[in-house]
Amino acid sequence: MERVRGAGAVLAVLVVLGAPSAAGEELSGVFQRITKRECHFINGTERVRLLERYIYNREQLLHFDSDVGVHVEDTPHGEKFARSLNSQKEYMEFTRSAVDWYCRHNYRVVTLFTVERRVPPRVSTPLRPPSSRPSANPSACL
Repeated sequence: MERVRGAGAVLAVLVVLGAPSAAGEELSGVFQRITKRECHFINGTERVRLLERYIYNREQLLHFDSDVGVHVEDTPHGEKFARSLNSQKEYMEFTRSAVDWYCRHNYRVVTLFTVERRVPPRVSTPLRPPSSRPSANPSACL
């Protein structure tokens, strides 16, 4: 709820200040920033690997691999970001601990619905007689 109020306040300020509207105008560009986290589980939670990918406009700039323990650049643009993130001691401790608070925690939550869920298979057969079913031959319908 707070997020919605904050977004509304920002929109109100932009309208009051006369920010140009995008309605009816062609956008000059679309920029996309994505961070993806992947948890790789080997033998349950016995061995867990976190892979965090930092993507900008469909290009992976850098990634964090819990097996390596640091951010690694994938492009020249990602080099300064990796260096900056790796220099922040508290942030790196937080990121390294994500294997436990993010991966292992979510594994316990999700396995109840995925891994441990056992539903017997069901097969249903139509109750209509064969004569009322649509024909497999499309020319027979003409």
